[in-house]
Amino acid sequence: MLDQIALLAAVTVLGVLEQAYFALQVIYARRKYSVSPPDTAGPPEFERVFRAQANCSEYFPIFVSVLWVAGLFFQQGVAAVCGLLYLYARYQYFQGYRLSAHGRLEPMYFSAKVLWILIGLSMAGLLGHFLSLNSFVGRMEIPSKLQLLFRW
Repeated sequence: MLDQIALLAAVTVLGVLEQAYFALQVIYARRKYSVSPPDTAGPPEFERVFRAQANCSEYFPIFVSVLWVAGLFFQQGVAAVCGLLYLYARYQYFQGYRLSAHGRLEPMYFSAKVLWILIGLSMAGLLGHFLSLNSFVGRMEIPSKLQLLFRW
């Protein structure tokens, strides 16, 4: 069983470590530019680091969710490779945004494409699961009144 989820777990832990790195970068930027919490406004250099971290954090739950669904219902290896590509793109996004607002665009578009691929794999895997479940239900010996519930 663990072999079936080990790659997904490894990518998830890498993602958590990446999120921790981004949060630390905000702490360092706060010190460097003298922006005390709870303030979020400061020099543009600070604001870019702050926004990059916030943007990455906003998408992280979506990423982890579709990573696991794609890995469990489609194929673990494919999902893990997509996950690694996504994490690399988000790292590039963070570094690019830190330097300039324009520097975030290419990695942002790439990470969005990878996220859509994971969503597509998740949907394909779930569809395959439910279609096979539907054929299983059709073969079951179910009393005639209950069979009406399963005629889709």
